[in-house]
Amino acid sequence: MLTKANRALRMTLDDLKVFIAACEHKNLSAVARQMHCTQPAVSQHIVRLEKELGVGLLERKARGVEPTQAGQVFYEHVREGLGNITLGVRQLEQLAAGEMGSLGITTGGTTIKHFMSNTVVAFRERYPSVKLHFQSANTHQRCIEALRDEQVDLAFITMGDAIKGIEQRPFVEMPWVLVVPEHDKLAQRTRIQAKQLKDISYIALKDSSTSQSQLTQQLQSKGVYCQTITTVDDWDTAIQFVEMGLGHTISPERHAQNLKKQHAVAYIPISDLPPIVFGWASRRWKSLPKIAEDFVELFEETNQKR
Repeated sequence: MLTKANRALRMTLDDLKVFIAACEHKNLSAVARQMHCTQPAVSQHIVRLEKELGVGLLERKARGVEPTQAGQVFYEHVREGLGNITLGVRQLEQLAAGEMGSLGITTGGTTIKHFMSNTVVAFRERYPSVKLHFQSANTHQRCIEALRDEQVDLAFITMGDAIKGIEQRPFVEMPWVLVVPEHDKLAQRTRIQAKQLKDISYIALKDSSTSQSQLTQQLQSKGVYCQTITTVDDWDTAIQFVEMGLGHTISPERHAQNLKKQHAVAYIPISDLPPIVFGWASRRWKSLPKIAEDFVELFEETNQKR
């Protein structure tokens, strides 16, 4: 006679992947889009699991689903198990290919320029045969989606709220600075406070940007509502627009510091704003292949030298 544990062995990897995605997205339509299938197909995977296990895993609600107590317990174990399987497959692929494994990283379009150029060179010297894939994503959400879809191993992102199914590791805190044209009357200042930014002609990132959203909240908490005259996709473009005399922008210090060499701009630290925090995100750190761990270590080493 088959026990429930024996019967559970018949569940498929697809069943488990759909279940994990459902727990993380909490919306079956979103899971269907991620898995490139129909919502009824997603429901069939969940129903099959619940039937085999003999317990309800998801509670259907008006606006989505939530894991039951049993579902949450199962989620934690399945997530770890699938992570170990993914790691095992990656390591077998690397053994079969010698040193020709692959590493996928997603981040903002200008991050390599400001944070990773030396790391990429050092990594290539250590692993000349590894295939590197960089996927540019102009929003935090797209970086996370690339991780969830297993398109990449790592994401370098602006740290924010906890994300279910994603592990985050902060790397560096960076002050916010006001960027002005080189001959602007503010250029001689050594410090500035948030309340003094009320009247600037503001060149901002789009509202969908996590970093812009955090900055806007910090400013508004101090009663500062900047008049946005232009929106752009990245800080590099914003700083270029500042040089052209189109307004002022607020960026992380490193971006302004690096681009000051190329553009006729100056930057002033904003003394009373919390710093922006950048770091790494992964589905599960324990499941990263060795080459991904080495890339992060090299990244830390090369950035400490700056």
